[in-house]
Amino acid sequence: MKNSLSIALCLTALAAFTASCKPKGPAEKAGKGMDEAMEGIKDTLDPKGPLEKAGEKMDNALGN
Repeated sequence: MKNSLSIALCLTALAAFTASCKPKGPAEKAGKGMDEAMEGIKDTLDPKGPLEKAGEKMDNALGN
């Protein structure tokens, strides 16, 4: 009984996780573009140091 309940809970969690992954809509894409533009302006006014740039490259490579 306990084993079947655990399996049911795992399957429910898996179904909820996969259902929540949906493609980005046009508003979300536009918002991301605006965020990146504002970040570029901020970088122009206050340039990043080498460690901050390296960390950002690592974040981008990992998809964060």
